[in-house]
Amino acid sequence: MSDGGLFRIWVFLSGTPLLWLTVTVLVYLASLWLYGRSGGHSLVNPILLSVGGLVGVLHLTGTPYPTYFDGAKFVHFLIGPATVALAVPLYAQIGRLRRMWLPIGVALLVGSTVAIASAVAIARVFGATPETMLSLAPKSATLPIAMSLAEQIGGVPAMAAMAVAVTGIGGAIMARPLLNLLRIEDPAVRGFSVGIAAHAAGTARALQVGTVNGAFAALALALNGVATALLMPVLIRALRPLL
Repeated sequence: MSDGGLFRIWVFLSGTPLLWLTVTVLVYLASLWLYGRSGGHSLVNPILLSVGGLVGVLHLTGTPYPTYFDGAKFVHFLIGPATVALAVPLYAQIGRLRRMWLPIGVALLVGSTVAIASAVAIARVFGATPETMLSLAPKSATLPIAMSLAEQIGGVPAMAAMAVAVTGIGGAIMARPLLNLLRIEDPAVRGFSVGIAAHAAGTARALQVGTVNGAFAALALALNGVATALLMPVLIRALRPLL
């Protein structure tokens, strides 16, 4: 087949929703295969590889992101049901949750506070503008909450979204080596820590490790979103001299 024929086929396929949905799934499956071949190495994170692979495909094909999203938005739709489904492994741990409500509450308060305050403080040290600091503050919450909070307190939602993505992927990569270094073995503690620090990406990583890890990561993901929304106005007022 001539180059012109291939080009016409590509133009036709690039306009169909099925193409980008299929590309997304194939890239993710390839990333999972590489992750398995690496022996589960933290740096070979499937989410990171998938993002990089999809960005590369879009760049090489000259495809605008809106075109890609129109085709792959079914995956975006599935985020909601997938999040709700996280309640299933969590329910299986209901007995342990009742016994651990106090340490969970303390860990949530400390984790949420440190996540917000550290983002502002580190950005301040590097000379970031107030707008940038406010955008980075909700980085450890889930994407919709972080973007909404950033907009409400004077940040940039798009920058908040980028901070959330970097935090999630970075946390998913660094969590296991760091927790191993600290000799933390309890899967509930490991999962909850990852869920607070790295939200959805960390929770996905925790689910790959084990059911208990995933259940407590999902709990932390949900609770930290609420805690961040409640703590953000208070902490931003307290940190105002740094802005």
